[in-house]
Amino acid sequence: MTLPIRSGQLAERPEKRAQITAAIQAETGIDETMIKRLVHRFYDAVRADDLLGPVFAARISDWEPHLARMCEFWSSVALMSGRYHGQPMQKHMPLPIHADHFDRWLNLFEAAAKEVCPPAAVTHFMERARRIAESLELGIAGMNGVLLGKGDRYRPAAAKSD
Repeated sequence: MTLPIRSGQLAERPEKRAQITAAIQAETGIDETMIKRLVHRFYDAVRADDLLGPVFAARISDWEPHLARMCEFWSSVALMSGRYHGQPMQKHMPLPIHADHFDRWLNLFEAAAKEVCPPAAVTHFMERARRIAESLELGIAGMNGVLLGKGDRYRPAAAKSD
């Protein structure tokens, strides 16, 4: 779905936000219940994952607030609900992550989406997840003095020798 309105404009026009959210819901079947199921299923997989699990375990001891925040985040991303007010780039900058982590994140997210969502919702979520992963990877690379070209991936020297 292509939306000819910027998110700043949505904050000024809540009725427009509601119309856009309703259109996305009608087109994809996504609702807050589906988002909650997806987020919880995904983070169950993340916690059990050998690569991603330790990254999260080192930073999150109380999962309920994190899961609630991620539901708000995905509501804002998928439904343009405006529920999330945070700065994901700042949260991810100090993490010891690179291309392999983003690939695993996307694989686990897509598997979870396919388990709990109809195909149109999977497509909607994955389009956004891929953009988010690319943006975060570019930001982390840049913070580490690496400018990625189109199609380049961020793998610090230490990660390349693993």
